[in-house]
Amino acid sequence: MKTRKSITRRFKVTKNGKVMRRQGFRGHLNVKKSSKRKRRLGRVVATRKVYAKKIKKALGK
Repeated sequence: MKTRKSITRRFKVTKNGKVMRRQGFRGHLNVKKSSKRKRRLGRVVATRKVYAKKIKKALGK
């Protein structure tokens, strides 16, 4: 099965097998968002297990 290249750019798999992703809602209209909210959105977070399984399959792992 071929690797989905779009997914390789958006997700990273950690050593322990967690699938990490960046968060949305940071691109524009940032003036009305608080600094705290923007900081939180800048973090990399783990995906839910249901989606992680599908993403790993698409990554060929």
